Amino acid sequence: MHQDLIIGIDAGTSVIKAVAFDLAGRQIAAASTPNQVLFGAHGAAEQDMERTWHDTAATLQALAQRLPNLAARTVALAATAQGDGTWLIDAAGQPVGPAMLWLDARAASAIGALRASPAAESITQRTGAALVPSMQSGQLLWLRSHQPERLAQASTALHCKDWLYFKATGERSTCHAESVFTFGNYHSGAYDDEVLALLGLSSLKRLLPPIVEPGQARAPLLRAAAQATGLREGTPVVLAPMDVPATLLGGGGVAYGPAGLRRVGCSVLGSTGMHGWASEGTQGLRPNAQSGYIMLMPLPAVRMQLMSHMAATLNIDWLLGLLAQAVELAGGVAPPGARLLERLDAAVLAAAPGQAIYHPYVAESGERGPFVDVTARAQLSGFSAGLGLPGLARAVFEGIALAARDCYAALGGPLPEEIRLLGGAARSPALRQLLASVTGRPVRVSQRQECGAAGAAMVAGVAMGHYASLRAALPDWTESCLDEHCTMPDPAEVALYDELFALYRQAAASNRPIWAALGALRSRAWSASPNKESIA
Repeated sequence: MHQDLIIGIDAGTSVIKAVAFDLAGRQIAAASTPNQVLFGAHGAAEQDMERTWHDTAATLQALAQRLPNLAARTVALAATAQGDGTWLIDAAGQPVGPAMLWLDARAASAIGALRASPAAESITQRTGAALVPSMQSGQLLWLRSHQPERLAQASTALHCKDWLYFKATGERSTCHAESVFTFGNYHSGAYDDEVLALLGLSSLKRLLPPIVEPGQARAPLLRAAAQATGLREGTPVVLAPMDVPATLLGGGGVAYGPAGLRRVGCSVLGSTGMHGWASEGTQGLRPNAQSGYIMLMPLPAVRMQLMSHMAATLNIDWLLGLLAQAVELAGGVAPPGARLLERLDAAVLAAAPGQAIYHPYVAESGERGPFVDVTARAQLSGFSAGLGLPGLARAVFEGIALAARDCYAALGGPLPEEIRLLGGAARSPALRQLLASVTGRPVRVSQRQECGAAGAAMVAGVAMGHYASLRAALPDWTESCLDEHCTMPDPAEVALYDELFALYRQAAASNRPIWAALGALRSRAWSASPNKESIA
């Protein structure tokens, strides 16, 4: 059987996807499985590690049902996954408790103390990233204070994609993206002992796996993993980057012109939001101790300066949930989510702009960009009884676009010449139009349905020798998938959104003391409740 397929896996927070591509980057088939998050007290957000592996294997089996002879046709397999978080295993490779996810907010106080200390600026200047509770560093500090027995039992602290690579191959490795912005130096691309000392984690360096540049680590699929997934034992498995670099790579976030890298922006609007642009070398990069990342890409000397807000389409999920509940309360049956979203999209485009200001801080872990505040919460301001459901929905969509502009503004300098929109939001005409009008920049969309899986598969294709380099693969794998035409800003709305953006930022800044007070009130109420529950 001719080997003509590469499989890319994207193990997201809520969905695990397995996608088959041909060797030129065309998507052939895909399968998906829901991924379960266990929420608990004090902002806990966890996943069962073995279940995540089991569901990943089941997703590969489902893909095989769509593609005859998948096992024999597969050239290689590569997995990307949600970033940050802490996935502990012992010397035998068994999970040491559940994984702490990037959504977990329990490290907030430890990170808050670090951010308030003189060490924060030094850490950021070395790692290129501001300290946030989603990082493994804060979670290790929390575990040391609250569950030291788990750290004593653990031998390796992995991230999600590293866990999947380990289950597939038995190898303990990590990529240079999240490992460097958490514990390393963005100039050298290696762990930094001074960073570990500043974090107070020198004694836990033993837990950190070797850093390998994506595509450089490759190992055969183990027999047990082959039996679980339905693939051939010995199939090459390639270590891919985490989801953000993989998605940026697969969706066109890195663009070359005759003079080198172009200054195009890239916005990934999925459950969370990520915004930034690529540059070569480190000159001109300005690490920000308040928020943001400098992330190493799997291309020579290329780094992405990024700003991330905690919740993007999570806000739309919340809104759709409210609509479904309202229908059920009225005695009806809510339409399927996709149909409801389509109707909502049309209502947003038909509604008048700027009827209210919405801040999209719905995540239990608060906000991480362009400011970090674990107590931040969503708010709807400036509306009257005349605000109908379409106007409310438009305000929510506008809030997501305003959060994106807030992140771009925090990166400094002029906005990029063009914004490339990736993630689930790219399928929404309303969000495309609002992002263009709120930023005043044309928005181009990749027609790739699964950019993260494509980025992982592209890395595997290069590792297997089907392209000389990732740059050589970009025309086939990314540029051919970009829309020829951009969504242009609405000239009638650009000036309005300029004014609304200033008010958006002013309202967020003025409400931070209220968020803090509400957070303290919630904490006291939880402590006094006889029905409190915890998954910790």
